[in-house]
Amino acid sequence: MKKTLDRIDSEILALLQNNARISNKEIALKVGLAASTCLVRVRVLQSAGVITGFHAEIDPASLGVGIQAMIAVRLRRHFKPDVVAFRRHALHLPEVVQLYHVAGPIDFLVHVWARNSDHLRDLAMTAFTSREEVSHIETELIFEHIRSAEVPSFTDMGGIGSRSRV
Repeated sequence: MKKTLDRIDSEILALLQNNARISNKEIALKVGLAASTCLVRVRVLQSAGVITGFHAEIDPASLGVGIQAMIAVRLRRHFKPDVVAFRRHALHLPEVVQLYHVAGPIDFLVHVWARNSDHLRDLAMTAFTSREEVSHIETELIFEHIRSAEVPSFTDMGGIGSRSRV
């Protein structure tokens, strides 16, 4: 089911993206709705598939992660069975945090967490370059990762440059 989002939906989404534990009462207060109406809106956003889940942000260092990287992967052929096989393989690796199937000269961007540079090197060599469907990888270290607290707003006809301010 496709849902058309209005300004209030965008504000609700921005609040939830910034803090998934915010109370319904606080959301309602911030967007100017009755708590019951706000709850209905959140439930509609969930049932429509706009809200797909709620997540906790985790400090990688607290889990022993000393280094993060993006591994750009080029497959030998952009052939559906190879894409599916690599995707399945990558998603089963415990070090993989996020996987992006992309267009352009590479086929996948893989965000990984590793204990240290030795772990990262071993991961690249055993989990990626050893795969038959992989022709080339490039590893880029991540110095800092910052997720935007803002949700892009396309509801005000402002286009891509518009953002919902929280």
